[in-house]
Amino acid sequence: MGIKEQSGEMSDVTESYETDISKAPEDKAAEVTEDIKAELEGLKDKYLRLCAEFENYKKKVQKDRDELIRYSTESLIYELLSVIDSMEMALKHSEDSAGLSSSLVKGVENTVRELNRILEKSGLTAIEAMGKPFDPAYHHAMTQVEADEVESNTVVEEYRKGYIYGDKVLRPSLVAVSKKTVKSND
Repeated sequence: MGIKEQSGEMSDVTESYETDISKAPEDKAAEVTEDIKAELEGLKDKYLRLCAEFENYKKKVQKDRDELIRYSTESLIYELLSVIDSMEMALKHSEDSAGLSSSLVKGVENTVRELNRILEKSGLTAIEAMGKPFDPAYHHAMTQVEADEVESNTVVEEYRKGYIYGDKVLRPSLVAVSKKTVKSND
């Protein structure tokens, strides 16, 4: 092989190498740019999802905190309901007994009234049951009473008062519910 042939081959190799070099940076730059753009889009998407998840987490924590604060005294109020029941029962019995001091009865009435005022201020409300249609969400039926003078499924007697604390039933009312008298064919 002669020098001319070798130099001819060299020039072919050099030309193809120069062509590869001149094209490579542009092609590689475009390819790298596309890869970086794709990676950037992926990271941006991941960042947005993370931000959304964090916002949802903050809202959930705030909601849980608000609920904890709102219902933090629920167990205490529930325990006080038995005290109110006992005092109201004592007042009912005092009406039947003539021998009790009127000042004692007056004191118990004032105590019950003040306790109810304080509990209402804390978010407790009594469930109005008498004469209302029976609602299993607010009332617990103890018996059914035949009564023609009222509509069927109406609360005709309240055995124990029910209460709502905030927006949930703390204790349902214990009630007697009316039903129409069954007429026999005699």
